[in-house]
Amino acid sequence: MHVSEGVIAAPVLIAGAAGAVAGCAIGLKRMDIDNTPKVAVMSSAFFVASLIHLPVGPASIHLVLSGLVGILLGWMAFPAILVALLLQAILFQFGGITTLGINTLVMAVPALACYLLYARFVRQRHNTVAAVAGFLAGATGIFLGGMIVALFLISAGEQFIAAAKLFVIAHFPLMIVEGALTAFIIIFIRRIKSDMLGGIVK
Repeated sequence: MHVSEGVIAAPVLIAGAAGAVAGCAIGLKRMDIDNTPKVAVMSSAFFVASLIHLPVGPASIHLVLSGLVGILLGWMAFPAILVALLLQAILFQFGGITTLGINTLVMAVPALACYLLYARFVRQRHNTVAAVAGFLAGATGIFLGGMIVALFLISAGEQFIAAAKLFVIAHFPLMIVEGALTAFIIIFIRRIKSDMLGGIVK
């Protein structure tokens, strides 16, 4: 779901960088020493999950885990995702340095939305409720990220409208896969270390 360099106009890149900096500032303010290991683990999971890319026009699709990262980290998803994207740009030339802010927003904004929408439900006593919330979080993260990328591509010019439509359509199967994977991981975490979710509501 990375946006490649040389596609987005400079003003949009600057605005994206400013938004990413603001999100990271809030996330770092909320991150204490106890949360640091969890942030590091989720940043690493995001880094590994999004290494396998399938090119779609000027962007790419891959597992993101933004719903899971959001549920576990909330605002702290911003610095976690930024670090992972920076390492991917430096080590593997995925995305790029100039698009780092844009790509951070593409994945961190949906993560935060999933936290606000679904985090309280994954803590419910019934596994079914938690699993459904996990599935919706995974699917929503992919859907919102795809829509944000499409909007950025459309802002780059009419020549990218077809690519934006293809990009959104290509993510529908991935929504199912990511939703199922997120639901499975949420149930697994509930069984072995529920305090990562903030505990289970009795």
